[in-house]
Amino acid sequence: MDFSSLSIVALTVSLIGAATPILLAAIGELVVEKSGVLNLGVEGMMIIGAIAGFAISVETGSVWFGMLAAMAAGAVLALIFGFLTQILLSNQVATGLALTLFGLGLAALLGQNYTGMKPPSSPRLDIPVLTDLPVVGPLLFGYDFMIYFSLFTVFAVWYFLNRTRAGLVLRAVGENHDAAHSLGYNVVAIRMAAIAFGGALAGLGGAYLSLIRVPQWTEGMTAGAGWIALAIVVFASWKPGRVILGAYLFGGVTILQLNLQALGIDVSPAFLSMTPYLVTIIVLVIMSADRRRASLNAPASLGRIFHASH
Repeated sequence: MDFSSLSIVALTVSLIGAATPILLAAIGELVVEKSGVLNLGVEGMMIIGAIAGFAISVETGSVWFGMLAAMAAGAVLALIFGFLTQILLSNQVATGLALTLFGLGLAALLGQNYTGMKPPSSPRLDIPVLTDLPVVGPLLFGYDFMIYFSLFTVFAVWYFLNRTRAGLVLRAVGENHDAAHSLGYNVVAIRMAAIAFGGALAGLGGAYLSLIRVPQWTEGMTAGAGWIALAIVVFASWKPGRVILGAYLFGGVTILQLNLQALGIDVSPAFLSMTPYLVTIIVLVIMSADRRRASLNAPASLGRIFHASH
């Protein structure tokens, strides 16, 4: 094995690309959970976003329309979850799991005619001189627009949750929905808005996979990315800034296992492929070991059904 063929700069660029769809889905789910709702349907929303974005981009010739369609598809699927859990008061865990299964099945059906097609190319940031700088150029200026948007979204979510009145209200709903309701806030409406936002970002993350990261449509192409996004929210202790660290950590593990396979390392490819998910399980076990710390960071009303009292 010749490790000298590995480029740190190229690995870093690949790592950031691999982490972006997970980062988008995770920051959306963080907002949902901050409102007190546990949506386990992230995987389903991502795969629906992947096929919706891919199909619309191929049909219209525009990546931008594809991205918007992916966000709309993810939000619609999320709102179905919201209607079932917030209006009909169904169990959030069971409904989220059903949403994932539904999304995977529907995406497989819708994507039958798009297998093997290529989507339109997506624009990249290309600043003369700066992009050509050694090391700094590819690390800072050589990415597609979605990577910069994902980082901006994390900052925007942090600012919203910590520096705005609306963010404070959303966090109050997540901490104690009964108290928020008694103060006159519409708990269901606030949670539905958060659920739609989380679904839109999950759909966008899925579209990033099919339009930019791969780019092609393959059945089941999210391959557990939604579950990793859910784990990252817990890993990040429901703090937006830490979501970046978590997403890039898991993105790094994914890229590393791909490069180790390319180097021909004498380990079963099946074992290397399961490494990102193994790391996810280990991190969750470590995080859940300290239950007191986890309970302090998690929104107090997370997963609890809200019964409006009059």
